[in-house]
Amino acid sequence: MSAYEPQVDSPFRAEPSARDEAPQFVLPLVARIERAAPPARTDALETAARAVLTILSDERSLGEGAWAPAMRDWQDARIRKVVRRARGAEWRRAEALDGITVAGKSAEVRVYPPVPLDGWPKDLARLQVSGTDLEDPEPPVGPEPGTPVLWLSPDVTMSAGKAMAQAGHGAQLAWWDLTAADRTAWRDAGFPLAVRTAPASRWRELTLSGLPVVRDAGYTEIAPGSCTVVADHPALRGA
Repeated sequence: MSAYEPQVDSPFRAEPSARDEAPQFVLPLVARIERAAPPARTDALETAARAVLTILSDERSLGEGAWAPAMRDWQDARIRKVVRRARGAEWRRAEALDGITVAGKSAEVRVYPPVPLDGWPKDLARLQVSGTDLEDPEPPVGPEPGTPVLWLSPDVTMSAGKAMAQAGHGAQLAWWDLTAADRTAWRDAGFPLAVRTAPASRWRELTLSGLPVVRDAGYTEIAPGSCTVVADHPALRGA
């Protein structure tokens, strides 16, 4: 039996819920994508997921921290995330704003405290959402045993930006359902994780396993209710 019990009111339900009545916020993420040296797609997805976990666990997001009110308001509503891209001077301006930059092997992603849907800072609002079509130079190898894996649906095609947001959703659902001790252990280890596309033969099993499942709200690119990510953290699996 799984140790995870699905949430009654998931932020990714396609049906209207109490979360829709609350003021809506968005978590901005900006990926650095230079023309001459774009990041590898899988590394960008993994870095975005770690960026979400990093801001969730940051002391400024907790208790009486400076970001805590915005984080609470955002998590009381639909936990929307939008990924934009920046390069050159755009990236330098984005880095000057209050937030956290997380670096991967080839990727850099900066995450910011949530903002109202219509209240983006000027230097972020002008950034492009499109243009995040990235590729892996080589197919990613299998994840190390014991590594938390965010399994992407083999049935849903997404741009890299959309997939980065979905990986962030999956990481957040896993974070919510971990115990305090398991959260601390994951944070102290530097949030190791892998993002991989699930084999078609395993996808149905994964979605029915009791692990956290991201069901997209359908605001962009894909149909409402589509299952996009299963968050497979070892601590959420039964013995």
